[in-house]
Amino acid sequence: MLGLIVSLIIIGLIAGALARLLVPGKQEMSVPMTILIGIIGSFVGGFIGYLLFHKDSQDGFFQPSGIIGSVIGAIIVLLVWMRVSGRTTVRG
Repeated sequence: MLGLIVSLIIIGLIAGALARLLVPGKQEMSVPMTILIGIIGSFVGGFIGYLLFHKDSQDGFFQPSGIIGSVIGAIIVLLVWMRVSGRTTVRG
């Protein structure tokens, strides 16, 4: 169980960092937020991969396609986060 949590954190950090590098603009977020974006993106990428290819994780936990899907999911989550969190101004 501990190995799963550590691997989620490491994959989340890698996917979140790559997503932040690939998305243009400045993202004001900390390292734990980057890890959280990566972990959520990993689930989003896995869900999208399952919808498109109808395969799940029975072939193993670490796969190159899973890491690519995690990065794609993290990019999607980061873009949504930037869009939602960018609305902090009050119109008046």
